[in-house]
Amino acid sequence: MKLFYHYSLKQKKICYYRDVIKVSIIIASDTRSKGVNKDETIPAFEKFFKSAGWELVDASIVSDEIEEIKDKILYYADILKADLVLISGGTGFSKRDVTPEATRLVIEKEIPGFSEIMRVESFKRTKISVLSRGISGIRGNSIIINLPGNPQGAIESFSIIKDIIPHGLEILQGKGGNNGRDSKGFKQN
Repeated sequence: MKLFYHYSLKQKKICYYRDVIKVSIIIASDTRSKGVNKDETIPAFEKFFKSAGWELVDASIVSDEIEEIKDKILYYADILKADLVLISGGTGFSKRDVTPEATRLVIEKEIPGFSEIMRVESFKRTKISVLSRGISGIRGNSIIINLPGNPQGAIESFSIIKDIIPHGLEILQGKGGNNGRDSKGFKQN
């Protein structure tokens, strides 16, 4: 069993996440799904997750269709029980960009902070990051995050929030993350 950790500012100590984080990736792209363009995002993330000790359990490429994206999210979250479902692409202004709409149909709760901080921090490198309409949310015990379609942009955006994911999963999956509170919600000293 591998331990992942993060430093909790509230607890002023290192907190551990005890399970391997299982990740699934969806590439939403008409050109990549038809083989017109080669996908470089999945191999980039595969290398990224291997270095972090996370497990890429499955990856797929679908066209920019709400139903295809939605069905793949449901499969990864509900059937494969992935801890983290990343969708790269389809977050822009094009009429074919429908990833946020598909995601909104399946999430139970939004996580606006993830998407907001990715846009803000990415803005420091490229002004066009504010054109992203990507959203993030929760379905069951899975965190679902929309990322840019550009492989470098997807990795850079995800890197901004990567260290927060283990703590979010601890809380979501009931494995800890109580921020120093006992079972009744009272602050521990």
